[in-house]
Amino acid sequence: MILARQGRRFNAKVAPELASSGYCPTKQRYYHGVKIHVVGDFQPGTLPSPRCIGLAPAGLNDGPALEQVAHVLPYQERYADKAYDHLKRVHGLPFTLMTPVKKQKGQAPLDAADAWLSRAVSRVRQPVESIFTWIEEKTGIEMASKVRSYQGLLVHVFGRLAAAMFVRNVLPQST
Repeated sequence: MILARQGRRFNAKVAPELASSGYCPTKQRYYHGVKIHVVGDFQPGTLPSPRCIGLAPAGLNDGPALEQVAHVLPYQERYADKAYDHLKRVHGLPFTLMTPVKKQKGQAPLDAADAWLSRAVSRVRQPVESIFTWIEEKTGIEMASKVRSYQGLLVHVFGRLAAAMFVRNVLPQST
């Protein structure tokens, strides 16, 4: 969630208690803001039901955000994107982590087993990515350029998430 873009990120003073500078590889953009993390329950044929939603500074790696809530989640298997791949090497986590296979630079194409695993994990993960897109379409949560304080940031994020969950659960015909 972008609070200040590109060059303005160095002087940004919005929500310094939580926001920081980060990079969004999908948008190929540096920004000042926060990341929204969602852990959801898989539901075949529909969007996942969020179990845990949290905010983290944009500059924080995704792994520590998951590690903070890992002990309260009942799952034995977690399906995550490649950003969480390093957690496979962490000992003592209370779950098994499944991520797509990360091809190294200059590596030949993935062998059949790795390609199959990557496709299987991506199929399970696809609804999670879809819920982010759906929330953005319904609420415009990423448009936070008018936010000026930490409390305003929390109201913006969790107010829009509450509105999205209301639309999803109470007004399902509008989804």
